[in-house]
Amino acid sequence: MSSIVVTDLGKAYKQYPTRWARLAEWIVPWSKPRHQLKWVLQDINFTVNPGEAVGIIGINGAGKSTLLKMITGTTQPTTGSVHITGRVSALLELGMGFHPDFTGRQNVVMAGQLLGYSIEEIARLMPEIEAFAEIGDYIDEPVRVYSSGMQMRLAFSVATAQRPDVLIVDEALSVGDAAFQRKCFHRIENFREAGTTLLFVSHDTSTIKKICTRGLFLKEGLLWSQGDSKQVCDQYEKYLFGTIREEVGNVGSDYVESPKGFWDDSLCSNVAEEVYGDGGALIKDVSVKTTNGYTVNVIKNDESFSLIYEVQFKKDVSKVCFGMTLRTVEGINLYGTNTNFNGGTDFRKGDVVKVTFNLKNNLMPGNYFISCGASHQELKGRIFLHRRVDCIILRVIEAEHMGETNGLVNLEAKHTVSVKKDQVGVA
Repeated sequence: MSSIVVTDLGKAYKQYPTRWARLAEWIVPWSKPRHQLKWVLQDINFTVNPGEAVGIIGINGAGKSTLLKMITGTTQPTTGSVHITGRVSALLELGMGFHPDFTGRQNVVMAGQLLGYSIEEIARLMPEIEAFAEIGDYIDEPVRVYSSGMQMRLAFSVATAQRPDVLIVDEALSVGDAAFQRKCFHRIENFREAGTTLLFVSHDTSTIKKICTRGLFLKEGLLWSQGDSKQVCDQYEKYLFGTIREEVGNVGSDYVESPKGFWDDSLCSNVAEEVYGDGGALIKDVSVKTTNGYTVNVIKNDESFSLIYEVQFKKDVSKVCFGMTLRTVEGINLYGTNTNFNGGTDFRKGDVVKVTFNLKNNLMPGNYFISCGASHQELKGRIFLHRRVDCIILRVIEAEHMGETNGLVNLEAKHTVSVKKDQVGVA
């Protein structure tokens, strides 16, 4: 039976004050150490039971990839031990082990041998590997001409050519087109159903919740929490986006405190925002409001809302339209609309316009980014006067009465289950 047991695992790297200190320690190894240890991981303990799927989550630099490298043996731990039973297949860094000057087919042979396959087994598996990778004639071209997506296709195809006892996957699957990603996850799901033990690293909490039964949250090199995947992912999101408070804080003169409004200061960061335009207008005071008029940035997934912003015109402009888009953290556009149905409106310098989009909320719990803009028509096309991309982070939380649903949007399915009368009692 396949399993992974990690005991008191830790990894530290030596830090020297100067390069000469490193040389001196190397020349005189018995002298007083001239380095300090920088710990990347410390005191990591967990067990992955046979057939279990465990997701590892944490921000960049938390130690996720280092942990996987120690588990697979590509990096040696400073302290502790890892014990694995069963045949292991690992997909870590994209195309790791591929030689750029060899063809894809030659790299398949070499990678397969590293995985423990014989030449005969590789020859037998080659047609299936080619078919799954879907890179066509590029299989006989040097890997250096491959795109990153093609490398990922071939690497995943080789690593999963046969069902392993233990499958370890880093974030390499974030590269590539959506259709192939779904194909990879489908194969992983089939392996899971057949009893493969899975260790999976991803920033995508929805994927962790779907695939994994248990989660590990790494924070600053420590195992911050472990347990049910949903619970651990919720803790990770709380760490990223802060604590929800049932109030609208003292954020501005137009905001009022209300027990029905939710406000999270940590979602007010403008780090991700991009701004551009020809300077003909200025968008300001962008906000999300509930149907009761409360300014919020956290709403329940059964609660409709309005996007409201003001536009101040800096010059006379004709055929103006206003728009908005909403997308996921990964950048997937979920919805967009504008007021261009009437061909646009003319405005004069100094005009201030209030724009409101009333939106029915069919979003599932998660974090979303809202963009808004004002544009006008010129001979060469529609030009943005001002656009603010990802200017609002909106968090959707689950309403108490919501049933068993998943995904990105709630399509409000109505269902019935009935038995055909003429079939009742028929053997």
